[in-house]
Amino acid sequence: MEIDIMKNLKSLSNKSLNKAKGFTLIELMIVVAIIGILAAVALPAYQDYTKKAKFSEVVTASGAAKTAIEICYQTEGVLTGCTAGAFGIPADITTAEGYVASLATSAGVITATGTTDVDSLTYIITPVAAASGKLVWGQTGTCAAKGWCK
Repeated sequence: MEIDIMKNLKSLSNKSLNKAKGFTLIELMIVVAIIGILAAVALPAYQDYTKKAKFSEVVTASGAAKTAIEICYQTEGVLTGCTAGAFGIPADITTAEGYVASLATSAGVITATGTTDVDSLTYIITPVAAASGKLVWGQTGTCAAKGWCK
């Protein structure tokens, strides 16, 4: 009698295991929907992040001109003559180089424009002479609205 009870228990446990195999179609559809929603949110954020990383090349390209303008200001005492091609300030970039479409320097103000790969945004840095004799740089341009050049 004990053997019959053991056989019955074993067969009952096997039947209950057979019922709980795999996922239902609705469960799989829910998982696919969740992954789709996550992808829809993540993809635009990723694309914006990669453009922002590319735009950092535009910001970096203005660094050489910025340093040269600071030296020009220290030696000349005014910003009006600190223009591209004068006092060691690099010449303007007029043809696209990497993600930089153009870079112009006039009276100390540097205007860099990105290519269409970075939405043709501009980065403008303007020097202001502080009381201490140093230059304080202000950043403006269309990149500031997106938070790409803060």
